[in-house]
Amino acid sequence: MKVLIPSPLRPYTGRAEVEATGTTLDAVLEDLNRRYPGLKFRMVDEQGHIRRHIRVFLDGQQTFDLGADLSATQSIQIVQALSGG
Repeated sequence: MKVLIPSPLRPYTGRAEVEATGTTLDAVLEDLNRRYPGLKFRMVDEQGHIRRHIRVFLDGQQTFDLGADLSATQSIQIVQALSGG
């Protein structure tokens, strides 16, 4: 499935759009992490929750559920908030 990568995470992938496989959001993130080591850690905390500055959209619908079931035809968009002063 197609995964859109935000600019702050592109140093891991080198591209704005990548392909990944998996039947759940967590499985897709694991697949991405195998291909692009360190990417999942930037998105998921040590307690297994999506970090608060990350938003994940499945076909335009926001989700925080890493166990969300996915199909190969869905697209995932990752959005990362930027902060500063």
